[in-house]
Amino acid sequence: MLFEGKFTENGFDNRITQLFGIQYPIVQAGMIWNSGWKLASAVSNAGGLGIIGAGSMYPAVLLEHIQKCKLSTDKPFAVNLPLLYPDIDQLVAHVIAEKVPIVFTSAGNPKNWTSKLKEHGITVIHVVSSAKFAKKCEDAGCDGVVAEGFEAGGHNGREETTTLCLIPAVRDAIRIPLIAAGGIATGRAMFAMMAMGAEGVQMGSRFVCSMESSGHTAFKDAVVAANEGDTVLTLKQLTPVRLIKNSFYSQVLDAEKGCASTERLEELLGRGRAKQGMFEGNLQEGELEIGQVSSIIKDINQLPP
Repeated sequence: MLFEGKFTENGFDNRITQLFGIQYPIVQAGMIWNSGWKLASAVSNAGGLGIIGAGSMYPAVLLEHIQKCKLSTDKPFAVNLPLLYPDIDQLVAHVIAEKVPIVFTSAGNPKNWTSKLKEHGITVIHVVSSAKFAKKCEDAGCDGVVAEGFEAGGHNGREETTTLCLIPAVRDAIRIPLIAAGGIATGRAMFAMMAMGAEGVQMGSRFVCSMESSGHTAFKDAVVAANEGDTVLTLKQLTPVRLIKNSFYSQVLDAEKGCASTERLEELLGRGRAKQGMFEGNLQEGELEIGQVSSIIKDINQLPP
């Protein structure tokens, strides 16, 4: 089942551009330590949908980013909310108070917050990794879903379904708008996703390698230098995460080969690994979350004004 769209003088017109009020059906992923107000506002100003990633923010920090984003763009933007976070009630309160128009939820049950957000006129999209969960999102009243395949960076679904297999399956399961994610960094990939039934794409790794991303320069350089096979999905006993192989990954691999317990892996992961790697630029001991598509990203660009 394919949903049609058409090019217009102002960009592209389909259910995703209409739902968000944007020019192009391109969404910037809400990536921890990489997607603050500067990137979100730049993407929105360029005609896509920028997202502030609340996953690495305390409530007060999110509030600051929302307010700065509102000062930097008059276009629609969104906030990504991981629903399992302990401060989720405060994060939601800030989103509602600041009248953020769109929220992308993830890492949790969409039934818990979708109705509350929609009561305040907020468009709600949930991120899924299977057709089964996409259908649950539709039943929960979500306005659309992001279906994210195994290729994606960061925290990933346990199903390990590739984007190529996932998008047609989700398209057949739901009637609400569908955004494809995982392994998308080019116009060719976007065209392929839309041919399979997606109505827009969400890109993370490509936007990490932008001047406006809040990631550390050393991390961006590591992404550009990555080749095929340099990323791996690991820590499956905890929460699966795709990252660039480094010293930290080698420690995890040795622990897993030694049949380490969940408690030992949690101890090894500790706190702040992602911040250490992506935000502070520690390329050996930090967690360097990025997608497989990093192998074809060869530059760090500045978004058009």
